[in-house]
Amino acid sequence: MKNRRFLIAFSFILVLAMLPLSATAADPALCPEKTISVTGSGEIMATPDIAVITSGVQTQNKDVRVAQAENARIMDGLISALVAGGIAREDIQTSGYTIYPVYDDTSLPFGQKITYYQVTNTVQITVRDISRAGEVIDITVANGANQVNSIYFKVSPTKEQALRAEVLTMAVAKARADADVVALATGTTITGVQSITIGSVYTPVLYDNRMAAGAATKEAAVPTPIEPGQVTVTAQVSVSYLIR
Repeated sequence: MKNRRFLIAFSFILVLAMLPLSATAADPALCPEKTISVTGSGEIMATPDIAVITSGVQTQNKDVRVAQAENARIMDGLISALVAGGIAREDIQTSGYTIYPVYDDTSLPFGQKITYYQVTNTVQITVRDISRAGEVIDITVANGANQVNSIYFKVSPTKEQALRAEVLTMAVAKARADADVVALATGTTITGVQSITIGSVYTPVLYDNRMAAGAATKEAAVPTPIEPGQVTVTAQVSVSYLIR
């Protein structure tokens, strides 16, 4: 009788022990899907359509108020000339203003003496018709600018969005092409997409450092030549494809 009860109890425990194993084998959440993971990249060459120019007026005088007033007069005329030339006021922004005392080093060691004050006012000009970049530089110089610090080129938000869509489409197409090759080589079939991760989409800014060497002369016989060149827009995506 004892042996019979022992066998019944043992059998019941054995059945209970086997239940989790059966449930585990049938649980689809614990059966990972088969995938192919690939990365695709896209690249497009594009011509910038916006130029950003930094130009400035620098004045000097022993009297700081005179230097400041002269600078304000010249800069006011420069801005008026830009507006008259078709540049919107919202595309002209002050980017720097400094008043700097210049000392006479020969007065050492008896104490430093201020020789004159140097006032510098710089503006950043956004040129939305890039073909006019050289003309705008000439306008600033002809109206008192004695500094052209930098010029860089970029694409407008509208153009950047169109380029982003194009380069992402290219990256996805390359990722699918690679996945198709791998699937064919392994005898599998792509049935869908498990996940997509979009990497960075990079639209660079192109600097022209030649302008930092100094301003163009007022007596230029021809407009200042400016060539925007091209920028490379890139994108990357990572895709996991379901296979069977």
